[in-house]
This record gives sequence, C-alpha cells and structure tokens, in this order.
Amino acid sequence: MPQIIRFGVSIEKELLSKFDKIIKKEQYSNRSEAIRDLIRKGLVKEQWQSKAIVIGSISLVYDHHKRELVEKLIEIQHEFHTLVVSTQHIHVDHDNCFEVVIVKGKADQVRKLSQKMQSEKGVKYLSLSMSTTGQGIV
Repeated sequence: MPQIIRFGVSIEKELLSKFDKIIKKEQYSNRSEAIRDLIRKGLVKEQWQSKAIVIGSISLVYDHHKRELVEKLIEIQHEFHTLVVSTQHIHVDHDNCFEVVIVKGKADQVRKLSQKMQSEKGVKYLSLSMSTTGQGIV
C-alpha cells in the first residue's frame, strides 16, 4: 500500500465552496479523493503533451457518399498502422457513417493521425479522446 502524506492547502472560501459543490455533484466521498483525481488528470494531460505512450479513441462521423473519402480514411489508417489497434464502423443512416478507431502509441503521433483524418473533406465531426496507459500514474 502506498505511503499517505498529509499536507495543508490554503484556499479562498468562495473557491472552496465552488469546489465542494463539484465534489458533491461528482459524488466524491471527500476532498482528498477529488484532489487526487485532479492531480492524476494533470499528470495524464502532461503525458498527452509529450511523446509518452497513450491509448485512446478517434470517433468520427462522415459522409460516405463523398467521393473517395472512405478510401482516403483507410489509406491514412494504413499509413499509421502501428497506432491502430481496432476499428468499428457503423452505418448511421443513408448518408452518414460513424467510425471509432482505437489507438495506442506516442501521444504526438496519435494527434497527428487524428488531425490528418479530421482534415479530409467530408468528415463532419471528429473527436480524439486520449487516456493514459496507467504507467507512471499512482
């Protein structure tokens, strides 16, 4: 079990009141848990800005009638084949497809893949969600 260290924090009353509302809304059992989570999120964000290994998903909606778009998206995924773990393709309606690309690799390369897919004409929406592999995060 990791060693627990106690420390004091000075904070304005109004800021603490707002924080306590968030803690209640998010159903944290106490302030310590909420602060630990904030610290972990900060460490994960730092990893995203580096060349650390991350896992994540790229979700996109696109017009499958757009000439050669499907082929271009597949070509891009092949270009970044070392990052692509899995894909899921869903036919939303007659005109639109939803695709989720599960990725694992260096954060900067994952962002590059996402940006390349986003820039293709016919991609209506793209969202990149990166997470840590958990390595180095307590």
